[in-house]
Amino acid sequence: MPQQRRAQLTRRAIVVAAAEEFDRHGYDAVPLSAILQRSGVTKGAFYFHFSSKESLALDLVRLQARRWPRLQHSWLRRELDPLSIAVGMLNDAARLLEQDVVVRAGTRLARHRIAAAEESHELEWESLLRDLLRRSSANGLLRPGVDPAVVARVAYTAMVGAYAIGAVS
Repeated sequence: MPQQRRAQLTRRAIVVAAAEEFDRHGYDAVPLSAILQRSGVTKGAFYFHFSSKESLALDLVRLQARRWPRLQHSWLRRELDPLSIAVGMLNDAARLLEQDVVVRAGTRLARHRIAAAEESHELEWESLLRDLLRRSSANGLLRPGVDPAVVARVAYTAMVGAYAIGAVS
């Protein structure tokens, strides 16, 4: 196996192992030794790819943050009404959180640890939902009197809250 491919597989093993550990126990409760044991790599291999546990956590936050624009664009390209796009995006986001441990752990880390530099995607989500719901309202898809900004905030908060409850239980 070429050296570059082996390095990619090692890095991926570390990322997935860390995601599983952080998702299950939280960042502060996971020692580096648990990540090394789960991934099956040496400390030297770990430090070849990451300078610290915190740099690994930041990488997880960045990896999950890259998934959201792809999900959003896949829905925005569809020729659907804005309400169907908003609902579809939220459903797929919830599914992604449920099924992808890297996304789940990265989201948990972003919400609880390294949020300051990486939380702009949350504002983008809410802004995008608000825009879709305003267009839905203008097209008569929402009941009169419904405030699209409030619905966007509630929908986004409910999705994040449902994830948080699931992560705790």
